[in-house]
Amino acid sequence: MSGARERLTAGLSDAGYAAGWRAVRMLPEPSARALFDRAGEWAAGRDGAGVRQLRANLRVVTGGRLTEPELADLTRRAMRSYARYWQEAFRLPSLTAQRIRRDSEVIGIEHIARARADGRGVVLALPHSGNWDAAGAWFTDWLDGPFMTVAERLRPESLYRRFLEYREGLGFRVVPLTGGDRPSAEVLREWLDDGGVACLLVDRNLGAGGVPVTFFGRPTTMPGGAALLAERTGAALLPVVGRFTPGGWRLCVHPEVPVRGSGRLKDRVATAMQQVADVFTAGIAEHPEDWHMLGRIWPDVPPDPPRAQAAP
Repeated sequence: MSGARERLTAGLSDAGYAAGWRAVRMLPEPSARALFDRAGEWAAGRDGAGVRQLRANLRVVTGGRLTEPELADLTRRAMRSYARYWQEAFRLPSLTAQRIRRDSEVIGIEHIARARADGRGVVLALPHSGNWDAAGAWFTDWLDGPFMTVAERLRPESLYRRFLEYREGLGFRVVPLTGGDRPSAEVLREWLDDGGVACLLVDRNLGAGGVPVTFFGRPTTMPGGAALLAERTGAALLPVVGRFTPGGWRLCVHPEVPVRGSGRLKDRVATAMQQVADVFTAGIAEHPEDWHMLGRIWPDVPPDPPRAQAAP
């Protein structure tokens, strides 16, 4: 029975996304934004496990300086920001390139241009901040061609295929993290060897292992693949942090993080990923409500208890 229930839940999830993609594009943009704002408020009020983990994460990000009411307000704003991401995801395929260009503010693009002028590949390392899909749509327009990214293999397969078609429709070239015809690292390495651009979300380690880093003053791990690929291919490793603006999106491309040099490869990769983590720390701290991290990052930071149990 449990297997049947899981399949039914997964099927309903896929159907829900499909309905959302159809329905939200039919709404006027102000109506869609208002609807998703209310949905974010509602989700924050439900205080589910993801919201409680987000609140615990934001407590770390803000250094424990906020009172509990202030932290609750920040969490509500963060959930509205997360809901905005989904509202835009549903509508993004219908937005024109002109609209994406007009409403995107990009700082530091010269770092990408310099590497490409030198015939090098580029690895852009991003956190789950702002709207990374809108950032990708801007990059494909600026590059006048695709970049490559990696996608977690969602279940059911139909849901994974839906997201695959969505991102490929925006101009991304997507390889699965697992279950592909070839290992994703091998495909990415060939792409970068040919001077391509890859965008990788690296603020959460989904697999075993990872590279130890200090992130907001606490130990955790991040996937080291971005730095390792840069070292193996000579690509430029560039951290990028995004956030929302009132009418669009802002991206800050930071200077290259060096990976090649003397010393052990393991140490050089770890040093590079620590520098990436430091850039993320500074960027996320400026607009913590736009960091959509509802998963566990730090081993010693579990979800907050439900509010009904939080009081002594």
